[in-house]
Amino acid sequence: MCISKVRASSVAFLLATGLLLGTAEKAKSGTNNGKLTLLARSRQQIPRAAGEFRVLSKKMHWAPSQTAIIICDVWDQHWCKGATRRGAELAPRINEVASKARDRGVLIIHAPSGTIDHYENHPGREHARSAPEAANLPKDIAKWCRWIDENEQAIGYPIDHSDGGCDCEPTCKQANPWRGQIDTIEISDKDAISDSGVEIWNLLEHRGIDNIIIMGVHTNMCVLGRPFGLRNMARYGKNVVLMRDLTDTMYNPRMRPGVSHFTGTDLVVEHVEKFVCPTVTSTALTGKPQFTFKNDRRPRVVFISAESEYAAAESLPGFAHELETKYGLCCEVLQGSTQKESEDRNYIPGMEALTGADLAVLFARRRALPAADMKYFRDYMDSGRPLIGLRTASHAFDTRGSAPEGYAEWRDLDPTVLGGSYHGHHGSGPICTVTLAERAKSHPILAGVSLPFTSNGSLYEVRPLGKSTRQLLIGTIAGKESEPVAWTNKYGKSRVFYTSLGHPDDFKNEHFRTLLVNAVFWAIKKPVPQQ
Repeated sequence: MCISKVRASSVAFLLATGLLLGTAEKAKSGTNNGKLTLLARSRQQIPRAAGEFRVLSKKMHWAPSQTAIIICDVWDQHWCKGATRRGAELAPRINEVASKARDRGVLIIHAPSGTIDHYENHPGREHARSAPEAANLPKDIAKWCRWIDENEQAIGYPIDHSDGGCDCEPTCKQANPWRGQIDTIEISDKDAISDSGVEIWNLLEHRGIDNIIIMGVHTNMCVLGRPFGLRNMARYGKNVVLMRDLTDTMYNPRMRPGVSHFTGTDLVVEHVEKFVCPTVTSTALTGKPQFTFKNDRRPRVVFISAESEYAAAESLPGFAHELETKYGLCCEVLQGSTQKESEDRNYIPGMEALTGADLAVLFARRRALPAADMKYFRDYMDSGRPLIGLRTASHAFDTRGSAPEGYAEWRDLDPTVLGGSYHGHHGSGPICTVTLAERAKSHPILAGVSLPFTSNGSLYEVRPLGKSTRQLLIGTIAGKESEPVAWTNKYGKSRVFYTSLGHPDDFKNEHFRTLLVNAVFWAIKKPVPQQ
């Protein structure tokens, strides 16, 4: 078992404070002097909430000359036919990333383990084996690292790959058919070739490289555990990230937890972000949307989270995980600052993810966005795709005129898109009783929702609603006039659902969660699940 020099629980803190991978870029910063700009995502344990994590995202700048890409085990053939097929599908994008990075001065290291003799006379072998021994060569760098520390070992993997992970039927026979790296990935004379932890460490130290991007297969095996893998690079002090869209797992959906192969990969990626290191995507180098496998047909849900009042940063990742594991959706949480007065409060990393989204879920409060990022959101809405708005979404992009120069608002999002007219809320404290709106009983969003239920969140004042809305739920507090708390609307061709509920306690209410699950499936025009 491997013991980390820097505990994995510190990774998220270092990332959040900008001490890991360089200094965090603020939204209004200027040139990065030719450096690579990476949007690194990690997950931080929520205090006093065992097993619950919030998402952290920061832009980092790396000097190309101090950066290497390690391409792990993308062989010409795998013993599993499914793995071979997916590796061949990954290879063109891996080659594109490597080519663009190489042109910018990044060192490319090809690591097709067990086939290095095939490259005996290639200049890349000489680059790797000729590096002098580093003064700080770790004593265990030649060995596999099964766990980064006791914490990761105690938690274990989120998937069961004890059967080898082949998802073919019938199961493929295990063997060692690989002869080299797949030919789709070019190996330049400038590159290095090695599967040795010692050689790769010496090469990195000789060239002054501290920043490592690892891509390839398979995340839950070689990418994490090989001598040159994520765990060893992280525990011995390298700034290492996984390129999460250019990897795959060995996972058989017939094994625990019984999710799709691609959800299994996402769960392992989340595990990496929690316990080992941050992750990035190929978008940073290609400018293209994240890579997805052609057979990955899961609806893609993008959560946009940026508020400091109702703990959306803590509630949404758990709900997204439920959608992934129980309902087979693909979810991504874009997390902005949770601080009222932070310098980067008007920056939500990763808005380009909306280009490939099937549904957006918005839980933000009084933020402006850089004009290019707001364009991603407006283009998404203009495309006719659906939106779910939660609580402060009614004033998500209304800063009351305090947007910095060059930033964009959408001040009338509430009346024009959501169909409401938020103008305040009743004081906190009174319990709100949620009941059925008139003629709403048959709506699919309410299937399996037991009413009435109560909410501890302050009741929003939202009347009058737009003419195209359909009320679903009504909220009442003692001595006050009732207000709609959930309704649907149409914006162009977009289906829209909004609820002013969303207090942290609401997410603990099974009836509220059922409501949200139903809204997700209604929004993407799928039958709501049987509860």
